[in-house]
Amino acid sequence: MRRNLWRNFDFWLFGAALFLSIFGIMMIQSAIAGNEVLAESVSRQPIFLAGGTVMLLVMAAIDYHYWGSLARFMYIFAIVSLVVIYVVGQARFGSARWLDTGVILIQPSEIVKILMIMVLADYFARNQDKPHDLRWIGESFLMTMGVVIWILIQPNLSTSIVIMVIWFSLLWICGLPLKYLVILVVIGMILITAAFPLLEDYQQARIINFLFPDPEARHGEEYNVEQAKISIGSGGLFGQGYGQGTQVQLRFLKVRHTDFIFSAMAEEFGFVGTVSIIALLLFVIWRCMDIGKNASDLYGSLIAYSYAAMIFFQAAVNIGVNLNVVPVSGLPFPFLSYGGSSLLSTIMGIGLVESVSLRRNKNY
Repeated sequence: MRRNLWRNFDFWLFGAALFLSIFGIMMIQSAIAGNEVLAESVSRQPIFLAGGTVMLLVMAAIDYHYWGSLARFMYIFAIVSLVVIYVVGQARFGSARWLDTGVILIQPSEIVKILMIMVLADYFARNQDKPHDLRWIGESFLMTMGVVIWILIQPNLSTSIVIMVIWFSLLWICGLPLKYLVILVVIGMILITAAFPLLEDYQQARIINFLFPDPEARHGEEYNVEQAKISIGSGGLFGQGYGQGTQVQLRFLKVRHTDFIFSAMAEEFGFVGTVSIIALLLFVIWRCMDIGKNASDLYGSLIAYSYAAMIFFQAAVNIGVNLNVVPVSGLPFPFLSYGGSSLLSTIMGIGLVESVSLRRNKNY
């Protein structure tokens, strides 16, 4: 029985995710451009990939229904971990809270994203037969905000938005009535406008600079975005070659191993290489959605679909930032951007989807 179970393991999904992660490590090594300070920290990325791969196999081996039975405990754990990290964690890079273990830095909010996929998927699966009314929406919203509020005050707006996207995607998948969709859009627009004065100064500056850019800026987010666009354009059709991009190697492009890894990739591999990586990421998303379509129950489907939505949203926003069509957000490019916690949670999510794939046959 156990041997037959692993026949449903999606090796195409696993291989694509592993390739993207290894390619990401290669891009990070090129992007640091000989910076010894960065080299010391990013050298741990392969360790996170190795640990993440082990976690992937463990997550795949465990029946995902088990996590549904622990949804309440995972939800409490998510809140407690965020409260603790708010009290004892360190704010780094102007936002977010990190836990310094003495060996590695861990960002708990990244792991919480995967926990909330399981928790919210369990809620919507259990309540699918209930009326899809304001109470159904309100309960799930309050459950989501119970976690999001602690991420917002870190402050970490980008991760908060990702979790809200996970919530909304599950609402949509479960059949959100059109009239309530319109209500949510209107309320959302009102809240976004009203919340602007409450944002941190740097968050307000990002939005203002996006709406009213200064092309002569020589520092800050505006400068970074301009250099990102120059990097993308200088890559041309086939790129300047790995480790040969002048914008990257001469360090004109800032935060090139995290927020602007897409621009660094575009300069070195050009339009063809960039489109190939995007296509591979879309392949990962498609495989997740296909697993969701063929899952043995609604809970498994919601897990796979919401993870695909999360990956798509993060990639779309990151690319949008690099192309200057959305404000700078700090969201990493899935699998590619430097960040151990981000890579670990993304790989763990693949393992969770693989668990759904393994058990697509109800006999297992």
